[in-house]
Amino acid sequence: MPRLFTGIEITPEAVQCLALARGGVSGAHWIDPEDYHVTLRFIGDVDARTADEIADHLEEIRRAPVVIAFDGLASFGGDKPRALVARIKPHPALMDLQATHERRLRRLGLPPETRNYHPHVTLARLRSTSPLAVADYLSSRGGLAAPSFEASRFVLYSARETFGGGPYLVEAAYPLRAKVDHGV
Repeated sequence: MPRLFTGIEITPEAVQCLALARGGVSGAHWIDPEDYHVTLRFIGDVDARTADEIADHLEEIRRAPVVIAFDGLASFGGDKPRALVARIKPHPALMDLQATHERRLRRLGLPPETRNYHPHVTLARLRSTSPLAVADYLSSRGGLAAPSFEASRFVLYSARETFGGGPYLVEAAYPLRAKVDHGV
């Protein structure tokens, strides 16, 4: 069974900048830079027939390209930090694209995503990392200087069932074009 999710690939220039943020946190499992992406919708483990249906439904999405603009470093998990991330500004077009993925996948009978969507690139997954170590890391890194870019496609990824997930494989790519169908 493939483990699937949809996302946006990061440009090589942005990957280089994000990779400079690696290191300096005990207990961090740093994501390989070639696996950096912005998740749109985690799908999970599905059978081959459902995977084909998902790929077909995604083909019907018509949206304009979206701007990916970075907005600093942060952590998820509060007092029990579980990830270090590069935040992405929630531009309306990006949020609309994510909401479209959610609607399309729910129409296929997939369960709804229960977490609020906060666009980001995961830099590291954390295990047994103290909140103080995370705070020290974030304060020492200052601002994040990664270049914004316009994403011209989104992709359907597959992942292994492991801590960290990678390597991620692009199973299908879908162009983002100027023609927008708001009925999707």
